[in-house]
Amino acid sequence: HRGQTALGNPLKAMLCVGVAYFLIAVLVPVAALLQQGELRNFNLTGTVTATLAGALGALGAVCITYAFRSGGTPFIVMPLVFGGAPLVNVVASMVIHPPKVAPNPMLYVGFLLAAIGAGMVLYFRPPA
Repeated sequence: HRGQTALGNPLKAMLCVGVAYFLIAVLVPVAALLQQGELRNFNLTGTVTATLAGALGALGAVCITYAFRSGGTPFIVMPLVFGGAPLVNVVASMVIHPPKVAPNPMLYVGFLLAAIGAGMVLYFRPPA
């Protein structure tokens, strides 16, 4: 948020984030895979699935950028992101990879507590 404010346009900050992702998430694995001799034999299913997952992550970053651009503050946006993302992640993972045995009921208590915690952070946030 500070970068977006300093640059005067959230899309400029997103571009900087994209450059950072490229430097870290592209160049580091390429160098490591080259060193290991493994920069070959990518299969279609794995490549497409991993690329789509990365695209969804990038889309999430775009949504965060637009949330700030439309007036959201870190006190509102970030509790929603960091409180909601783990819940969505676990539910999506359970749908994609159904558990072999029923989850412990405490998982659902954890869902509830995480949602309540995010709600409390939003409700009792410091004034902006």
